[in-house]
Amino acid sequence: MKRRRIVATGTAFVATAALLTGCSAGGGGGSSDPNTLKLWHFESETSAMGIAWDQAIETFEEETGATVEFEAKSFEQIRSTASQVLNSDEAPDILEYNKGNATAGLLASQGLLSNLDDAVAEYGWDDDLAPSIATTSKYDERGIMGSGSWYGIPNYGEYVEVFYNKDAFAEQGIEVPTTYDEFEAALQTFADAGITPLAEAGAEYPLGQLFYQLALSQADRSFVDDYQLYEGDVDWQGPELTYAADKLQEYVDNGWISKDVTGIKAEDMGTTFMSGGAPIMVSGSWWAGRVADEATFDWGTFLFPGSEMAPGSGGNLWVVPENAANKDLATKFIDITMRPEIQNLIGNNGGVPVKADPADITDPKSQELIANFNTLLERDGLAFYPDWPTPTFYDQLVAGTQELVNGSTSPDDMLSTLGDQYQSGVDDITGE
Repeated sequence: MKRRRIVATGTAFVATAALLTGCSAGGGGGSSDPNTLKLWHFESETSAMGIAWDQAIETFEEETGATVEFEAKSFEQIRSTASQVLNSDEAPDILEYNKGNATAGLLASQGLLSNLDDAVAEYGWDDDLAPSIATTSKYDERGIMGSGSWYGIPNYGEYVEVFYNKDAFAEQGIEVPTTYDEFEAALQTFADAGITPLAEAGAEYPLGQLFYQLALSQADRSFVDDYQLYEGDVDWQGPELTYAADKLQEYVDNGWISKDVTGIKAEDMGTTFMSGGAPIMVSGSWWAGRVADEATFDWGTFLFPGSEMAPGSGGNLWVVPENAANKDLATKFIDITMRPEIQNLIGNNGGVPVKADPADITDPKSQELIANFNTLLERDGLAFYPDWPTPTFYDQLVAGTQELVNGSTSPDDMLSTLGDQYQSGVDDITGE
């Protein structure tokens, strides 16, 4: 293959971004060579997307005669410096970027991403994406998702579900729960046996996603639309969020999660589950490939019992910077990633393709993963993620749930603080 793999260090990337801060949009960025596509993404080589996109690169080069200049970036590198780099002549032609109001929406509102409406019409991508997946691809002039023009295309999906250790369940005589009461009974059975059932992480996103999942178990689509799309006021003392905060406190009091999770990151949560240190992990489908490779036991997955919705969305977006030099090559590459053979690679390597033929997915655990995702789509059950509404809410949600778990705040006080922070951030975005 012709492509070059260039690994940028975080220090070098940040330093470059600092030098580019004073640059302004207007010049063509990306590669100066019309036959070279400059591409950035942050998926590992062994992940489902990394495997599939490597094949897409090879197909693209064979069909177009162009060369892909690929640079591997970390999620944090792109997240923290995208505004500066994309507002310069160093922008790539295409990159993977996080979806949501505070990320892709913000860049779209700043004029840093290309409007993809014409490409969507040309390639028919809108026919491939379910409405709840397409929500995170469209942004209005304020950068609020769900309406307006297309600014990104996902070719995979993701959602939060329950991973479980089949061997541990069998040892305790526990069946896969189909109701929430049965789920709590399973947690208590493990706790009674001296086992902390849930692998968790309070220093990063997982604990906030559990909190949101508990709220979703009491919620309907209108709650999600109010929370995520600002279609109405969110009552932070209402039944959905009050239930979630009280339940999270109950999880700690009952020994279903450890108070020590406040200092644990997602990676440590995952390795705890995969090594058999805890029998249950409530987290994203993005773990499936690693669990398949690294788990020391037989495992499975199921949707969170008693809830019609789950945190989830289309995957991260392919976006084309407004400063990209080779936009036509970029959209051609996106279309290749939507082809059945690339979609099937995602599906057979632990990912969740948006348009694979189920008959072409041969791995049983991948079939289960995709079936659960399709169930959520049929329910209109993708409820996005709890930190999406404002650029600062991720850190605020992490801090709030940490304080609840370590006992430094009460459920009511946590909700009051988070409610004020949420509303302040939303007001800044909407101009109210």
